[in-house]
Amino acid sequence: MDIKVITKEQARAYSPLTLAFLGDSYYELMVRRKITLEHNMSANKLHIAAVKKVRASFQAAACEKIAELLTVEEAEIFRRGRNAGGAVPRSASPAEYRKATALEALLGWLLLIGENTRAEELFEVIYNSEKK
Repeated sequence: MDIKVITKEQARAYSPLTLAFLGDSYYELMVRRKITLEHNMSANKLHIAAVKKVRASFQAAACEKIAELLTVEEAEIFRRGRNAGGAVPRSASPAEYRKATALEALLGWLLLIGENTRAEELFEVIYNSEKK
């Protein structure tokens, strides 16, 4: 799949919630791919495993694991995502939702600028965060 890459300046012009919109699907795809490669089981069991990793509470807790790994530029995108407004789902606290949105905004930004390798590095830390 050929994905168009834009400059950092162009990507920075997007609202944090737009970046999070893209990052949410990117993150879920990475989770689904990882779980599928690790486990050959029924679709229902795969779904249950994926939900544990994509819910806001997991993402929020995982954010603590990557905070010190972020560059100054990444931390700025993360901060913008955390400060963005939005309707909080019933399944998450406002604080969890803000951190999850921050993570998704960062991943969306990395995808837009073609930093897939960096996104994968951060994803591995996030995905394996509960194992440590």
